[in-house]
Amino acid sequence: METPAPVTSSEERAWWVVDASGQVLGRLAAQVAHVLRGKHKPTYAPHHDVGDFVVVVNASKVRLTGNKLNAKVWQRHSGYPGGLKTIGYDRLISERPDVAVEKAIRGMLPHNRLGRSMARKLKVYRGPDHPHAAQKPRPMAIKPFGQR
Repeated sequence: METPAPVTSSEERAWWVVDASGQVLGRLAAQVAHVLRGKHKPTYAPHHDVGDFVVVVNASKVRLTGNKLNAKVWQRHSGYPGGLKTIGYDRLISERPDVAVEKAIRGMLPHNRLGRSMARKLKVYRGPDHPHAAQKPRPMAIKPFGQR
């Protein structure tokens, strides 16, 4: 008897909305990445994209623990010599909080074309409003540390 493999085209995807206000960035990112990968479904397979869509709102109200707000930095490189840009997370959270949340979640996905297709199902917004009301997203509760 063969094990049935999930077919990506026949998989129906749910829409979830997550309120990031007051949530710790890493713990929020871990649980959102879990849903984007599809690990919460019985049809999960590591080589198929069976995850759901996730909309993260209030990204500007996410928090970092410890001294990370002052010590953690975001680096990007232009590809040219001397093209390294470094921005502290205190400035990044104040100016572009959606980038900080998206970067944290993308870092927990596979680093290949499968991970890029999973990351396309992530939508991050600074404030409480989002344009995905027609998809009827269900609220997703972020569980405290240590619970699944």
